[in-house]
Parts: sequence; structure tokens; C-alpha cells
Amino acid sequence: MNSSPSTGPSVVVAELGPTNTGKTHRAIERMLEHDTGMIGLPLRLLAREVYDRVTARVGEGRVALMTGEEKRLPPRPDYWICTVEAMPTDRTVDFLAVDEIQLAAHRERGHVFTDRLLHARGRRETWFLGADTMRPMVQALIPHASMKRATRLSQLRYSGTRSLKSLPPRSAVVAFSADRVYELAEALRRLRGGVAVVLGALSPRTRNAQVAMYQSGEVQYLVATDAIGMGLNLDLNHVAFAALSKFDGAEQRDLFPDELAQIAGRAGRHLNDGSFGTLNTLSELPPRVVSAIESHRFPAVRSLIWRNSTLDFSSPDSLLDSLSRAPRHAAFVRVERADDFDALRELSHVPAIREIATDRATVEMLWQVCQIPDFRKGLFGQHVALLRETFLQLSEGDGKLEQDWLARQVSPLDDVSGDIHTLMDRLAAIRIWTYISHRSSWLHDAEQWQERTRRIEDALGDALHERLVERFVQRAARRSARRFVRAAASPQSASDSPFAKLGLLLGEVPGAEGGAMTEEQFVQRVVDATHDAFQVDASGSISFDGQPLGRLVPGKDRRSPQIALAEPEVWTGGARQRLERRLVALARDLVTEAMGGFPAEALTGAGRSAPMRGLAYRLAEGLGVITQGEAREQWRLLDDEEREHLRTLGVCEGQRYLYVAEALAPQVLERRCMLTALFHRSPSPRSVPREPALAVAELGGWSARAFGYEVLGPVALRIDVVERLAEALRHPQGARQVHTLLQELGLESGVRTRVLRELGGQSGRPPLKRRRRRRGGKAPTAPDKSGADKQPAHAGVGSPRFREQ
Repeated sequence: MNSSPSTGPSVVVAELGPTNTGKTHRAIERMLEHDTGMIGLPLRLLAREVYDRVTARVGEGRVALMTGEEKRLPPRPDYWICTVEAMPTDRTVDFLAVDEIQLAAHRERGHVFTDRLLHARGRRETWFLGADTMRPMVQALIPHASMKRATRLSQLRYSGTRSLKSLPPRSAVVAFSADRVYELAEALRRLRGGVAVVLGALSPRTRNAQVAMYQSGEVQYLVATDAIGMGLNLDLNHVAFAALSKFDGAEQRDLFPDELAQIAGRAGRHLNDGSFGTLNTLSELPPRVVSAIESHRFPAVRSLIWRNSTLDFSSPDSLLDSLSRAPRHAAFVRVERADDFDALRELSHVPAIREIATDRATVEMLWQVCQIPDFRKGLFGQHVALLRETFLQLSEGDGKLEQDWLARQVSPLDDVSGDIHTLMDRLAAIRIWTYISHRSSWLHDAEQWQERTRRIEDALGDALHERLVERFVQRAARRSARRFVRAAASPQSASDSPFAKLGLLLGEVPGAEGGAMTEEQFVQRVVDATHDAFQVDASGSISFDGQPLGRLVPGKDRRSPQIALAEPEVWTGGARQRLERRLVALARDLVTEAMGGFPAEALTGAGRSAPMRGLAYRLAEGLGVITQGEAREQWRLLDDEEREHLRTLGVCEGQRYLYVAEALAPQVLERRCMLTALFHRSPSPRSVPREPALAVAELGGWSARAFGYEVLGPVALRIDVVERLAEALRHPQGARQVHTLLQELGLESGVRTRVLRELGGQSGRPPLKRRRRRRGGKAPTAPDKSGADKQPAHAGVGSPRFREQ
């Protein structure tokens, strides 16, 4: 992530302001204007939300998701969506952004944000997003940064105290402990019929299902912790505080006004005004706090949490000393407490560990073990014991964790029975093992353990969502979790269900109650599925595991197909939204495939020159292929660096076309044909694109270019073949080579002659020497000694189709 010396220092932008200013949205848009980019976000829930938004724009094949426990890594990602701690610091990208940078003042996590502020840079551009309270600090640490002030898009107004009964629809009630959240959710269920619940400890799977239930309008109320305060986009009109203090890991304390503002600011989306207040179990907010929140004015941050990043791994004591080193900059405060530091201090006193950790490699490994998060937040000694055993196993034998020991730790967690608290505890525990499973060098068969821990976490997350729905949504409103269950009864009863057409999709789910699959479980399977799990036929019909799921429908052009679910009426609103988002991402991947992976969106952004934007737009419009006539003027105006950049992206300057090389591969042309036929609402010619040569009549009136062909005389040749022929004609004996190539295609002599003439080469067979053309007659030609007149032994594509009429 460091700035590349060859391109000069990165442009640094600090966009600071209150909530609902569109900061994160603008950063995402700016990132997509670059070829490559990375954004670090404060919560894994927010990282997943941004991942969903970006993949809906550019497809999942170009986007990686990296958090402590969730990794979705395609073969060649252009964009990285990460939690701040999980940002891969060794990867260079053009654009880099860090969100909620004011967390650099957080007593536990702040040192990571401070490190990113000091060291993380995109090659071309870097954005830091956050509260305006960070302005003086950013100016002091990065004097050359361009400071921008973001203004809120809507008004935020205080509305005093309210009872639960008088809360308006689309309200969130915020508490700061799980027990209080459940208590309030139960009360709202009795009053309003149903409520969604969001806590930071939920798995992304559970949280997404709960939020989808709220966003779709299945329930009108949300009860949450301050997990909703960090940029989660919810359609909230009102935020009501049920408490004004919280336990921050060290003590119970009152929330600061800027912390209250961060949460209250979730009310009001875009241009819709929002309101905030307290429940009537609390007193009114002090006028000075109300004024500060409404006007977005808070004391500036004057110090940041810092930790030394130059560590001494010669011994555990040396490592502790280097971690304890005081900062030299007056604006930095050394981190007071951190779980990894406390764990290292405890383990450094264990004799068995001191005997082993005597060189750099083992001390580094000890530090990596200490960084395993304690998601359970229970007895610290229990977590230290787990770390101790992990380190000792890694430092003995083959340096891997024992399979039997891992199984003894993980197997008891593979249980979806129990109440909400029990499931939450198991979820917290399995998250530790999910984290460990992604340290691939520590395990035998790491992929198997990653799959197993992910499956267990998914099953627990599904079960937890069901328990939450059972407890906090009244029976009349509980369609979401129950209507998609496959009946274990006779096929006749199943056929009466609106899900009959989808019934084959509902396979057994390990751990699911009664072997049935709920709507949420099925939708999550689709959301988590890789590109290869979907089948898309020539008509645009989309299947999942072999069963119909939806179809592509025409959009404004070939690059913009829309999505229609196969059975839209059978899905609840939240499930429908999530399915449509996943299929939209799939559609974007299909378009990218058709363009040979060409990143058109990144090249048409505001940061590009006008010729580059115009050329990229034309290439996108042509699905990666345009004629030299269309490209010539803009290609001429590009500078050498821009031309070279396009070449690195696979753009080729052919004799007749400017094209993306991969866009002309036959398997890629299949996507082009599908998108073209879909847009024009008519099936494509049957032989396209399997046959490299077609009789013009076989196009059935279609434009050859639309499918990646060019008409030359009586035949249409695939454009990659045309470029091979045109390239061959550049060489002294090119005409002879062209005749050979055309013969291999099964074209008769007269057809070959006309194709050669259309290509701009000599008409007729390649002569041994040029002769002056006789007036009023055809120029005589020398006999073709290469045997080009002879019919090939095999018919190729079927020469009778290509006889000259």
C-alpha cells in the first residue's frame, strides 16, 4: 500500500464531516474510477455491505472481501474491501481509502487506524474519511493533504423523549448490552408485532438476514447496539436511545456527544430528514449536547492512540519492550491496553514457552498466536490457555496443529440446539476457529478446516436468526423463516406449494431442524455461491445447482441486462432483495466476461483524460471490439503512457480493429452472443460463435459485427480470424499464408479470392511475381504451386456452404 517512487507521492484527500454526507459513497465511486483500489472499513458488517454494493456494480470476479474471519478471494481481484485490521499492507493499489479515521483515538483499536493514517497510501490517490473532529490532527500529520468538508444531506432534529408505544415506524432503539437489546425487542414485539435485532456479535449471515427483514418492510422497528453507528445504511427515520452509557471494556462510562451523534446520525437517509431522542425511561438530553449533535460541532481530537510498529523479535522480553516504547510525537499516546499485548505478557512467563521462543522465527510466531482474537470476551485466562496450547503445538513436531485436538475443540460447537444466548456463545467460539483456519500454514488441510468452520458458523447463524424471529416476531408476521420449508410429506402436498418449481433446490442442510431448509438458508446458499455455481444458457436463463432461479431481461443496452426472478411472488421482501443483488452481481460478471475482463468503468472515470474516457466508453459499448475507424482519432490523442496502460489490460491494436484479446476467445464470444440476442429479443444464429466461418445467409439478417464477425465477400469470418489474416498480409509471403488459412476453413478457391480482395490483398492466388494488368481484362495469375486449389481432405466447417454463387 505504500506509494510507488516511480509515480511520485500519492495525492492525499481528507474528506471529513458528519454522518449522511455521502463520504463512503463518494470514496467507492472514486475507487471504481481507478484500475485497482482498496477500502478499509471499521466493521466486518459494514465491509460486507460495501462488498455487496461494489459487486453489484462490477461483479464478484473483480472484488475481494477480506475480514478477520471471512475471505472471498477471486483469482485476479481489482478491488479489495476489507476491515481496517485485515487490509493487506503488502499489496499496491492505485486508490486507497480508510473510513471512520477518527477511530484512531479509540483506546483499543486506535493504533491500527493511526498506523494506516501514517503509512497506508494508494499509488495514485489516498482518501481518509471520518468526523470533522480529525481535521487539526490530519493537517498536522499530513500537511500536504487536501482537506474537504462534507456537509450533511439532510437535517437531524431532536424530538425529546418518547415511550416505546409512541415510536414512529422506521425507528431504531439503541442499547449497549445484549440483555437490554433483547428486553426492548420483546417489549416492541408485544406492542408492534415484530422487530429486527442487530448486534456486533452476530455473524454477517445473521445480521444480513435481520437487516434484510427490516429493510424490506417485513418489520418496522429495529433494536440494536452501537454496531449500527459505523456507516451501516438503514432506512431509519428516528433513533431512540435506551441508554446513554456503556461498558467500553475497562469501565462503565457516559457516551461522549460525538459518539451519540455518530449513532443518532443514522436517522435520515440521503435527502430525508431524521430525528433522535431518548426513551421516556431516561431524562431529556442536556441542551448543550442537543445543540452539538444538531450542529455537528464537537471538540477536536487532540491525541491519537499509537503503537510502535518497529518490533524487536529477538526474545519475548525484547518484543514486550518494543511494544511498550513511548511515542516521540506529542500527538500520540501509547495504547494502554490490548488483548494481544496482555496475552504476550502472560505467555512470556510460561517456562515452556521461554525455552522455545529464543529466536526471531519462534518469537514472531508467538506474537501471531497472541493476535488470535478473543471473540468470547469471557475469562481471559481461558483464552490465554488456548493460546498457550496453540503455540506449543505449532513449535513442536511438523509445526502444525494436531488434527484430533482441533476436532475436539470444533466438534462440540457443531450444534444448533439451544436458546439465543447458547447460540451466541457458540458463534463467538467458532469465530476463533474460523480465524485460526485462515492461518493456512498452521494446519494440515487448511481448506477443509476453513470449510468446516464456515459451515458451522453458517448453521449457527441460521439457527440464531430463526430463534430471533421466533422470539421477536409474532406468528402472523413470521413468514420469513417458515414459508420456505420443504414439507417432508408426499409429493402431492409439495406440488400444491408455490415453491413446487424450486423444490429440488431444497436439499438437506446439516443441522437444520428436521432436515428442512428455510428461506434464509437457501438465499444464503445463493449469496455465498461462487460464479461457477450458476448456469446461464444462451437465452439468459439462470439456474443454480441445475434449477431455474431467474433470467436476464433486456436493459438500456447490451451492457446493462436486468434481472427477473423466476418466482418473485414466493419470496419475502428481504430475501428477494438479497437474491436480486446476487444475480445483479452475476450479470455484471457476465458482461465483464463478454468484454474479455476489460475494466471499462475504471477507465471512464473523471480522473481520466477525455480521449481515454471516450475510447474506453466505445470499447465497452462494443463489448471489447471496435473498428480502427471508430478508434483512430482517440487512440491518436492518447499519450504513450495511456497506450501502454491499455496494452497491459489486453487491448490490441489490430489491422482492422482495436480489441481486447480475450474478448475474441470463442468461449467469451458466447457471452457476447447471449447479451446481443437478449437485447434484441431474438435468438442468435445457431453456428455463432462455434464456427469461425459462416455463410452470410446463416446470419439471418443479423449484423455480423454484433456477434464478433466481419462479412468478407460471401462469408462472415470471426474477427479473431480476420485479424490473423490481416496480420499475415503484412508479410512478404502473406498472401500465400492467407490462402492456406482460408483453405483450412474449408473455403473454395473463388471464395478465398474474394475474401483476399476484401482484406486488401491481391485478388486471386498469390502470384510468384506481379504482372501489369491488361486493359479490359483480368490480370493473369500464376498457378498456385502450394496446392491451394485442392480441396482439403477434411471438409472443415463444410465447404458447400461457401461455394461462390
